[in-house]
Amino acid sequence: MRVTVCQFDNRAERIEDSFSSLANHVQKHSSEFVLVPEMSFSSWLAASNVPSAEAWLNAVDAHQKMIERLAELGAKAVLGTRPVLDAGRRRNRAYLWLENQDLTEFHDKWNLPDEEDYWEATWYDRGEKNFSTARYDDVRIGVTICTEMWFFEHARSYAKQRSHLLCVPRATPHGSTEKWLAGGRAAAVVSGAYCLSSNLYNPKGEGDNLGGLGWVIDPEGNVLATATPEDPFATVEIDIDFAEKSKKTYPRYVAD
Repeated sequence: MRVTVCQFDNRAERIEDSFSSLANHVQKHSSEFVLVPEMSFSSWLAASNVPSAEAWLNAVDAHQKMIERLAELGAKAVLGTRPVLDAGRRRNRAYLWLENQDLTEFHDKWNLPDEEDYWEATWYDRGEKNFSTARYDDVRIGVTICTEMWFFEHARSYAKQRSHLLCVPRATPHGSTEKWLAGGRAAAVVSGAYCLSSNLYNPKGEGDNLGGLGWVIDPEGNVLATATPEDPFATVEIDIDFAEKSKKTYPRYVAD
């Protein structure tokens, strides 16, 4: 199975070019599954500590319009997150788009930071503590949205659910990319799954503090590919059977 990760420039004037460039890459490399970053299709709302109902609704609308265009990427499946308004509550919700099927929404972000440039708990509510999987054919997919990756009990739970992919859509800063990559390697080992991550990116001094770096890491913690400022898209072939077998090996088989 060929999978694609990316770093995605979400500045208003760059979103269309970012989307078109991603589509060109996916089609060139015949990728089947694409992971896009956390809330990819609008500016990063949580950069401000003053929430705005109008800005949230505009972001909801922007994401809906781009999700309706995901077929243009040329993949069979696309996973990301989007802002939603659910019974009056704002949520950051994971979705799985599948070719010729209805959109699947299966997890709302639970672990919310609240600090400079990442005022997420100020902007929206945590969801239910539901870390269930989604399915693409026979592939079981878990998601930990950004900060949730650091709570490794979620990765352990996905190991027990026999997930093949652990997807980590992110919005994380410049200066911490190596720390996040280290965490992704640990999450892959704990889950016994391929850990995929895509991140938002704005060049330093030209937007919000969004540092990029995407990755594909195998269940043993080996980095197979990265997406960087020099090469913002990465596609690699992964072995779903290897993720299946990894659940029976150390440390995944060890009882709690």
